[in-house]
Amino acid sequence: MAKLPKIPKPDMARVAGLSEDVPFTRHIPSAITLAALCAGATAIPLAMYGNWKGAVAAIVVAAILDTMDGWIARLIGAGSEFGAQLDSLADLVSFGIAPSIVVYMWTLTHTGGAGWVMALIYAMCCAIRLARFNVESVDLDAPPAKHFTGMPTPIAACLILLPMQFTFQFGDETFRDPMVTAVVIALVSIMMVSRVPTFSLKRLHIPKHRRVTLVVLAVPVIASAVVYPWATLVTGLIVYFATIPVSVIQFANEARKRRISLRDDDEIDFTP
Repeated sequence: MAKLPKIPKPDMARVAGLSEDVPFTRHIPSAITLAALCAGATAIPLAMYGNWKGAVAAIVVAAILDTMDGWIARLIGAGSEFGAQLDSLADLVSFGIAPSIVVYMWTLTHTGGAGWVMALIYAMCCAIRLARFNVESVDLDAPPAKHFTGMPTPIAACLILLPMQFTFQFGDETFRDPMVTAVVIALVSIMMVSRVPTFSLKRLHIPKHRRVTLVVLAVPVIASAVVYPWATLVTGLIVYFATIPVSVIQFANEARKRRISLRDDDEIDFTP
């Protein structure tokens, strides 16, 4: 039996230099960012027409695209200050303004001015979260941190839409109670502007010997997302929320190790 030809590994250094070799490629991340902006903004007219599932789906698509643009920018070496600022502006629209308007129109409108205040509070916390992220990410060439400070805005947007997703899945109008949505908005807004460390997928490293297992596990998850999209999304958000205490503990352990390392370095005697 003839042996199959060996497939060479991709030259990642060459891939990272694509933005210089092929000028067009450096615009790919920004194009994806603009696509995410369009998806998030589209949720607003969909909500106006009462297409609640379409509005939530548009914001979820924006969150997926938002994850892709940064990853592709790092892959092809196309990161730039312009791209970072564009990404923040797009995030404010897709994950700050759009979801707050959708939630307000879905249920908070029944509470009058108080509901609009809650929507504004969420949008303001989203803006604060993005501004702080920009300030703390001045060095674009530095490797991504293992943890975010506070809850990322795409996750926050999906979480304030959680009552809507429960309603889609179970058909129970109880989750449409404005008080339920107000409590969720308050918790998510606090998490966004807090200093609580949360996991970042940017530094997620999967060992080679576990990648096949991950692909096998991903198949039923993808199938579940196709057949039961709202149940899958709800489960994923609950699992993410459950990882926050783990992230806090891991961050505290790493901080303690750094303090011990610095203390040991200070105690080294360099005198002959």
